[in-house]
Amino acid sequence: MAIGKVLVTGGSGFLGINLIRNLRAKGVSEIRVLDIAPFEYPEASEPWLKFTLGDVRDAAAVDRCTEGCDAVVNTAAALPLYSEEDIRTTEVDGIRNVLAAAKKHGVERVVQISSTAVYGVPKKHPIYETDELVGVGPYGHAKIEAEAVCREARAAGQTVAVIRPKSFIGPERLGVFALFYDWAYTGHGFPMIGKGDNRYQLMDVEDLDEAIWLCLTLPAGKVNTEFNTGAAEFTTMREDYQAVLDRAGHGKKIRGLPVKPVVAILRILEKLHLSPLYPWVYETASTESFVSIEKAQRELGWQPKYSNKQALVRNYDWYVEHLEEFKGKTGVSHRVPWKQGLLAAAKWFF
Repeated sequence: MAIGKVLVTGGSGFLGINLIRNLRAKGVSEIRVLDIAPFEYPEASEPWLKFTLGDVRDAAAVDRCTEGCDAVVNTAAALPLYSEEDIRTTEVDGIRNVLAAAKKHGVERVVQISSTAVYGVPKKHPIYETDELVGVGPYGHAKIEAEAVCREARAAGQTVAVIRPKSFIGPERLGVFALFYDWAYTGHGFPMIGKGDNRYQLMDVEDLDEAIWLCLTLPAGKVNTEFNTGAAEFTTMREDYQAVLDRAGHGKKIRGLPVKPVVAILRILEKLHLSPLYPWVYETASTESFVSIEKAQRELGWQPKYSNKQALVRNYDWYVEHLEEFKGKTGVSHRVPWKQGLLAAAKWFF
């Protein structure tokens, strides 16, 4: 499928800007962005970039941005730190608006960015696309409901690829990872919930961008389904995250902590709004978490380039290089560091 004009919802975010740069490098002639956050990147002044400040929940705004496009990639999401209502409406109403506009304007392809949060906390691994969808928290449940909307659209004749990525990192990614990188950069070790001997798959955003491109361009019969994506190479949490501490060069180590008391403390801090960590982070940090990527490899010919270690270190290097640009900034998106709360004081024990 030839791609000339693409709408990226949520294009002001971490995934959005990386995807936009990837699409442009692939030769896409016009990229439209719809986001409630301003588009504050150098590309904003380029004639091929058309930005609209608006909400994916606004059907009229989505309709206007979709007209004339060849494809839409829906990356818009309200992350777990948002309210339950914002999460549900952004995920579910957002994709419903995207699919309605795509159908109205004859857009050939929609790619929905879902999440492996749809699987909850499974007891067996690897996780396959056919495994039960149980979800974790409002975010996981909203992603499941959004996928159901996609299946309804498929049944009505639309081509909708759904990608379920593991947590992805890379240039522009801050959020919860900025906490870890801050501790590493300032010469501290890092606590880990549990011994850190569990395998926890991540992925690099560049690899996710490539999966999206394949879903945009391969024949409809190949992409009209769900795909897990993640790193092909990953070891244990302790070993993978130690690579960043080694990169920082202070000789610090990952330190394991007992699961039950730490999780209990984090639950209390979360309820008191004294910690940025939400259940999906601290409830799964000590568990196995990895998906099978065989379907994407087989059906799309997709092959991730980066291991967990490489993705983490690449993201850390970007963090250090751009530290002055976001120092003092906090928020609830992946574009800025999350406020550490009491955890900032805890780092001096490590």
